Amino acid sequence: MAYIALYRKFRPLKFEDMVGEEHITKTLKNQIIYGRVGHAYLFSGGRGTGKTTSAKILARAVNCLNPQNGEPCNECEICKEILDGSLTDVIEMDAASNNSVDDIREIRDEVNFLPTKAKYRVYIIDEVHMLTTGAFNALLKTLEEPPEHVKFILATTEPQKLPTTILSRCQRFDFKKLSNSDIVKRLKIICKESEIKISEEALELISVLAEGAMRDGISILERCAQESTEEISEELVKELVGIPKLEYISEIVKGILEKDEIKALNVVDKVIDEGKDLYNFLWEIIKYMKDILIYKSTKKLNIYSKDEIKEIEEISKLASNEKILNIIYLLSSLENDIKWSTQKTIMFQTGIIRACLDIKNDGLDELKERVTKLENQIESGNIKVNNTKNSNKNANVKQVPKEETTFYAEELGDVILSDNDLESAIPKEINLKKEEKNDIDTTNINWQNILNKLKTSGKIMLFTSLANTNIKQIGDMIIEVEFPNGLTPFVQKILDDSTNKKDLSKIIFQETGKEWQIKYKDLKSSSTTKVETKKDEDLGIDINIIE
Repeated sequence: MAYIALYRKFRPLKFEDMVGEEHITKTLKNQIIYGRVGHAYLFSGGRGTGKTTSAKILARAVNCLNPQNGEPCNECEICKEILDGSLTDVIEMDAASNNSVDDIREIRDEVNFLPTKAKYRVYIIDEVHMLTTGAFNALLKTLEEPPEHVKFILATTEPQKLPTTILSRCQRFDFKKLSNSDIVKRLKIICKESEIKISEEALELISVLAEGAMRDGISILERCAQESTEEISEELVKELVGIPKLEYISEIVKGILEKDEIKALNVVDKVIDEGKDLYNFLWEIIKYMKDILIYKSTKKLNIYSKDEIKEIEEISKLASNEKILNIIYLLSSLENDIKWSTQKTIMFQTGIIRACLDIKNDGLDELKERVTKLENQIESGNIKVNNTKNSNKNANVKQVPKEETTFYAEELGDVILSDNDLESAIPKEINLKKEEKNDIDTTNINWQNILNKLKTSGKIMLFTSLANTNIKQIGDMIIEVEFPNGLTPFVQKILDDSTNKKDLSKIIFQETGKEWQIKYKDLKSSSTTKVETKKDEDLGIDINIIE
């Protein structure tokens, strides 16, 4: 007997055998029990979620000679012939390869004939979104008012591609991705019946890798079972699906976070010597950084072993969430640069060095700690400030309100200043956390709305290029788009494209009702000078410390 793939061998034969889609199977069973089966159904959802399986079960249930509680018996003559594919009254058609007008016209002509054996002639059209426009039009009238002996079941992974005229003629059921627990439960049944030995950790990993698709999970299990006759381990699953070992990835990430470019470059040299694809390796680094960020936020990760999670926990202590986000943005920009560069190795090496240097120059966390400490001192009344530039030394001492003291500087000592003092005494390079007077009024321009419109209108390249940017008004009808993470040549090329310029201007006009001139500013390349510590005399203030 020919070998049958596991996902076909263990395809559910009844609604009760399906997992994770109870909201659909319950409704379909009730329709069969009470004789309210519709003439046209649309099953939509991701791959491997049970659309075709449900269609086959429904086709048997409506034709079964001995239905049981809305389920097909799978024992009568009709059910058996449908199962072995010999009954001509149940027609399965793949719209990916039969998508022409002639294919649909053939169906339209056939529906007028009565079924040969079964009660209903059932048409199961898989991947229906692949039909041409002409084919959809040919199907419309038949789908809306088919003969009483005809049922249509359409299945698709992309319902948004179907014309609304088709959608409105069908009862739509949306299949959701299966949970990891549901996939594990079904895999255990398959392993038991197939006498496959597998560890609990391997099952959990397969359920994560399946990404909500039962068929994908069963296919991974089958591949692992064919590789080893012994117990399937977590390590075997990782090896077969191509999950890379984390030694190089974790080492290079630690090198970046520890501000050790030499350590990071040594790992890069090893990767190059082994002939690894740098683009794929960089993608794995970005994904690893993302997983570290998720772990810092949720303390949960699924596809890593206990030892790997322990290492991720240690690495996560090296940087704040803001730093990790900055690295992800920087490496994503490097990914774009490498994709279009002919000197991938040089771009990769310099990009890693830049990531290390950016972390070196980032004193954000230390500054935040100092500000928090000083704000606590203000709240307790231990620090008061009076301005001697604008008042006599005998003037009353005033306490600076907390909301006026939130700013970052390289070194502040025990000095707290008001906004007026800051503007005159602190160098311009210090990043004050307050609104600039020339910022655009958000009631007039909502930059986030504009970015969202770019995304929803399909301008993905333009949306991606402008993500994480800010705007401000620098003239009567001029706005400046600021790039805090830098403006790369690749992004500049996208922005300079005439079509992209027109699209962006059009959406801004629709949002504001005005035509704005747009300029771009790379904040990374802006010249900065070193901030030096200021003494009391330089600042021109008196500091009173209350014991």
